[in-house]
Amino acid sequence: MVDPTAGTAGPRLVVSGGRRLSGQVTVSGAKNSALKLMAASLLAPGTSVLHNVPDIQDVRTMQEVLEYLGAVVEFVDGTMTVDTTEVQSHVAPYELVQRMRASIQIMGPLVARFGRARVAMPGGCNLGPRKIDIHLRGLAAMGGEVRSDHGFVEVTATKLRAVDMFLEYPSVGATENLLMAAVMAEGTTTLENAAREPEIVDLCKFLISMGADIDGAGSSTVRVRGVTEMRPAEHTVLGDRIEAGTFLIAGAVTGGEVEAAGISPHVLDLFLSKLRSVGVQVHENTRSIRVSGDPDSYKAVDVATLPYPGFPTDLQAQMMVLLSLAKGVSMVTENVFENRFGFVDELIRLGADIRVDGNHAVVTGGRSLTGAIVQCPDLRAGAALAIAGLVAEGSTELREVYHIDRGYERFEEKLRNLGADVERIGQAGAGACF
Repeated sequence: MVDPTAGTAGPRLVVSGGRRLSGQVTVSGAKNSALKLMAASLLAPGTSVLHNVPDIQDVRTMQEVLEYLGAVVEFVDGTMTVDTTEVQSHVAPYELVQRMRASIQIMGPLVARFGRARVAMPGGCNLGPRKIDIHLRGLAAMGGEVRSDHGFVEVTATKLRAVDMFLEYPSVGATENLLMAAVMAEGTTTLENAAREPEIVDLCKFLISMGADIDGAGSSTVRVRGVTEMRPAEHTVLGDRIEAGTFLIAGAVTGGEVEAAGISPHVLDLFLSKLRSVGVQVHENTRSIRVSGDPDSYKAVDVATLPYPGFPTDLQAQMMVLLSLAKGVSMVTENVFENRFGFVDELIRLGADIRVDGNHAVVTGGRSLTGAIVQCPDLRAGAALAIAGLVAEGSTELREVYHIDRGYERFEEKLRNLGADVERIGQAGAGACF
């Protein structure tokens, strides 16, 4: 049994296993959309309004970035107003950017509107060398002059011009940054091999409401005809598919019945297919997904992460917990982030049988898990370890849970509402994710 009073720095979660989860959870707005919409608000002077914004640490960090630049931001009950009228600074400092990689997304909007951006090299979860080369090559091709010095990247451009660009990899961040830069570039920009994630479609909808002329959102070829000016707009953030998947797996591993509301099933097609292959019963409705199942009947299945519409890398860790319970041997292949298996040692501490070889993890399932003290190495791994704690015998103490706070709104509260025994020790912190 974990002693929840044991001294340790920072907030912790103590999860007691053995409870069957049941009920409905309403997913928050998508973290990976809200951050980019906030950045996009910089494109036009005036006040934009965003609804269904999750109150998570990454959003608060992006709020600090916008305020540092001169924006006036109000955030109450999921609605955020961003007044960019007085924005004049083009510099995002290291102290803020180090906390969150998405800060780099302000580069495209700042160059488009002001002709200049200076941003510290980004931080974020330690998932491998996610370089920003594609972002910078694209901005350079559009007429930007790119310089780097003392840990900063600076892009200046008197006038951005349209470009036809084939992205060497369908990078979500690069696609978003180049889209935001292209909306006021001279001519028609074509991005081939663009990322297709639902969050990019959401960004394009917001940009169009701001006055952008965009075709092909959600496809691998996106065309942007530059306009002379953008205007503020109002938009509702789409539901978070990764949060939905996280809670659906939590229900499945406990043998419960959990419904995730506020999400379209089609954005999780392959993920839901894999759940069915494991033996989880999946019921789809227009705006919700319900799962149920018996962990004793689950069987092994192979999973390989890929850019959308492939299996989401952000659900790989959670899926590995489910496969640790399934009978047989599963192969998990990580094709997106180099260091995404960093949590495996922690899962092994709970009793999982996993062997890592390069970007492959061989999971021998059917093992019983037992509680232990574990460290959360990153956002999604933290959620996965909490899920493992739900089925582990005894109590599991999660440390470094500020990672979870970066991307999940009221995480333990939502778990408790489903019947989980979860307690937070200490207050939520703003910690950085390195």
